Amino acid sequence: MVTTRRSTRAAAATEATSATANSAVNISGQDLGSQKSPYTVFLYIPNLIGYSRIILAAISLYYMPIHPKVCVTLYCISCLLDAVDGNAARYFNQCSKFGAVLDMVTDRCTTTCLLCFLSNVYPSYTLVFQGLISLDFSSHYIHMYSSLVDGASSHKNISQSSHPLLRAYYNSNVVLFIMCAGNELFFVSLYLFASNLTTTVFGVDIRMIIALITFPICAGKQIISVIQFVGASKVLARIDVSESATNGQPAN
Repeated sequence: MVTTRRSTRAAAATEATSATANSAVNISGQDLGSQKSPYTVFLYIPNLIGYSRIILAAISLYYMPIHPKVCVTLYCISCLLDAVDGNAARYFNQCSKFGAVLDMVTDRCTTTCLLCFLSNVYPSYTLVFQGLISLDFSSHYIHMYSSLVDGASSHKNISQSSHPLLRAYYNSNVVLFIMCAGNELFFVSLYLFASNLTTTVFGVDIRMIIALITFPICAGKQIISVIQFVGASKVLARIDVSESATNGQPAN
């Protein structure tokens, strides 16, 4: 009887030890398998492209007052890479929230720097450039914030209830590229007008051609920014009303 009890206790102890060991192995395996340094995100290929955009833009800003050819070349390459990093993210399956924010912040900052320079060379239009900067920043910030609060996986995921122009802008890569490129090229043409760079080919002023083609696109981009701002404001207001109804409190 004593032997049987001892055997039972020994078997139970062995099973407990084995279970503990297996649990430790499983936990350790899960930790090792799931552990991933956040710094790896910074080394994603599309994010590396994003860093190169920043470097090119910074160099172009340095040359902006002194060397228009170098400035425009580097600035345009930086803008073109904006279309490359998104495709790279999808191709290499390296989409990230950090990359999305990096891309948007880079766009806002580069355009703002160019507009600041234009306000210096066109002082009578300073208020216009200030308005464009304010609209650009505010519309994108409130749109991204409303998307985050509303639970969207990306600020580019536009619901069917949104304005048709906003859906066309974000749901079509072609439309998005044309609008962004046209917007930047119009500002670049204004920069070229202020420079001493000769842009006449066969008696035709290339600057004027670019400006005439891209001005409607630039104007359309500002309209979309207004639509984006209004739409995001409505989303936040709807969330406020919903939360106040849930909490039994009036929305402030």
